[in-house]
Amino acid sequence: MLASLLRFISKILFRVEVRGLENVPPEDRLLIVANHESFLDGLLLGLFIPKKATFVVHTTVLKNWWFRQFLRLTPHLAVDPASPYAMKKVIKLLESGHNVVIFPEGRITLTGALMKVYDGPGFVAAKTGATILPVRIDGAAQSYFGRLSSHHPRKLHPKVTLSIMPTTSVVMPKPSHHSFPTAKQRRRIAGEGMRSVMQKMLFQAQKSRTIFEAYLDAVDRYGSNYKLIEDLNETEETYQDLLKKSLALGRIATKVTSPKETVAVLMPNITNTLALILGMNAFNRVPAMLNYTSGTAGMQNACIAANIKTVITSHKFIEAAGLEDVVANFKNLNIVYLEDLRANFGMLDRAWLMGYALHYPRAAMDSQRPEDPAVVLFTSGSEGKPKGVVHSHKSILANVAQIAAVLDFNPTDKMMMVLPVFHSFGFTGSLISLLNGIKINVFPSPLQYKVIPELIYDRGCTIFFATSTFLANYAKFAHPYDFYKLRLVVAGAEKLNDEVRKTYQEKFGIRILEAYGATECAPGISINTPMANLNGSVGQLVPGLEHKLEAVPGIENGGLLHVKGENVMKGYYLYDAPGVLKPPVDGWYNTGDIVEVDAQGFVHIKGRVKRFAKVAGEMVSLEVVEQVANTAAPDKEHAASAICDTQRGECIVLFTTDKKLKREDLQIVAKNLGLPELAVARKLIVVEEIPLLGTGKTDYVTLKQLAEAA
Repeated sequence: MLASLLRFISKILFRVEVRGLENVPPEDRLLIVANHESFLDGLLLGLFIPKKATFVVHTTVLKNWWFRQFLRLTPHLAVDPASPYAMKKVIKLLESGHNVVIFPEGRITLTGALMKVYDGPGFVAAKTGATILPVRIDGAAQSYFGRLSSHHPRKLHPKVTLSIMPTTSVVMPKPSHHSFPTAKQRRRIAGEGMRSVMQKMLFQAQKSRTIFEAYLDAVDRYGSNYKLIEDLNETEETYQDLLKKSLALGRIATKVTSPKETVAVLMPNITNTLALILGMNAFNRVPAMLNYTSGTAGMQNACIAANIKTVITSHKFIEAAGLEDVVANFKNLNIVYLEDLRANFGMLDRAWLMGYALHYPRAAMDSQRPEDPAVVLFTSGSEGKPKGVVHSHKSILANVAQIAAVLDFNPTDKMMMVLPVFHSFGFTGSLISLLNGIKINVFPSPLQYKVIPELIYDRGCTIFFATSTFLANYAKFAHPYDFYKLRLVVAGAEKLNDEVRKTYQEKFGIRILEAYGATECAPGISINTPMANLNGSVGQLVPGLEHKLEAVPGIENGGLLHVKGENVMKGYYLYDAPGVLKPPVDGWYNTGDIVEVDAQGFVHIKGRVKRFAKVAGEMVSLEVVEQVANTAAPDKEHAASAICDTQRGECIVLFTTDKKLKREDLQIVAKNLGLPELAVARKLIVVEEIPLLGTGKTDYVTLKQLAEAA
């Protein structure tokens, strides 16, 4: 009777919604695990999970009189999660057939994200072979029973959702002389298995919705007056300001486009660009993000591939970027300028916006399905003509959820976004911020090497996404104190140079987290995190992503990586078949990268299939050739390419900015590193600078042309 009363009160106060009751198995001996958001968690699980269970609570909880009264209502066991002996009691409970509820974090979250997962619960799960029932608690942290900082908005009656996930298990690794000889290490592996279960649970519990609906959920969660975004204008705008802009720009876009049309967006990193993307999503238009550094031919080819008829841009941007001639040479494209369209936003439109859309945005938006196309991003064209990569709302939001499950973002953070929004790293990175209450500074060009470190210092930014090349250049101009507040620096899009890693560690005291992705995967495939970091690797695969390795002749360890998961694209738009979607075969995307995955799940990239040269019958990685050069002259830039050689199959050419570098220097380094003579380039070409694509990656197409010309 008391339980029924408490259930009734909880439903009124916290609008509790329980999802996935069908995942609760009929049998007992369950280990029920949940993330820990508030002091309410145990009560809510006890009331709404239809299983009688013993609660494992932290010994400190019993010091509180109120909690002692609540715990009198249910079986409980007080333990210290760090103590191995305490876990033996839990093992006995499970082995005697009881259900047990445990919080693997051992404490209430202070960040809103997953915190440290103790090894004990993983050891219990692996030792007993118990069935694990993961439960995601969402919303309780926003209540006054949570322990989030004052930066997080608190609510008197937050909506709390309990999502019960399908059952799973943690397998105890068998003792072996080679891999895990000690009991301590096996316990650690079991703990990592539990962390993986928790991260996968956080990802799987995401709601199925569109990008604009996810934005509206963020407005509800963090409050319409929450200051969110700032660009070069130095005006901080709120969730409500951005919503207003997105509805207005979306309405304007509908006047020159038709529903479901793919429309090119040629805009820089400014608030209005993100508002335009959200607005187009709200009214069922698909933004195709043009790379304005790719020239007339690159953009024209991209538009042909995606069957684009209309380009939305801005007079101010075209003038500032000096793109007048580029745009003038576009053929068969209707160029629409936002400044001109503003004049079409009349009195009726204003009345619609202020009187209806702003108050009822969910009713004002067009209906769409999460599986519908949400954005077209273009590959950099490093392998020929650019391909249009079509992502659905579901695939983009899946990757946002995957990354949020492994990195602890929260509203105390501030992100510096210099990567262009036409680049998948910049596009998804910006959405991570908008959908998770992270304040964001958007900056139009990553090439302002002196200005950006100063801005990071001035704005007190804590999160920074960049490429290795850009990070190297910022380090040259940054004062040792400029990055004093940065706590998450993620490097992707290209291999992280060891010298850059070392510079950030020694000059700024910052550990760079190397990640790996592809435009086709929205983009995150794997990432190092503060909880699981291995230098030299690109981290562990994001939760919910399957992988398989295909053997490659001449490569002993590792293989060609194929991945499958919710974040994989819908398919390609190709130049030869404009606007026709070519989906990946059976949902598997071939990354084109040769990788090795170690026993702990860390991914080590050997190189791209296309970045291997066959010299005298042997496969040689061009990245290893570059590594030799980087070791020989760490303060200079180097890039390797290969050209045909009638005698040896292929000949490796090294481009370098070091005028003094000799082949003999490279031979000495290769010998010291234990690398074969084949890893030394046959020919060296000195250049003023290594050509880059707009995304910050090395432009290997141009280098190959230079190598062949030489």
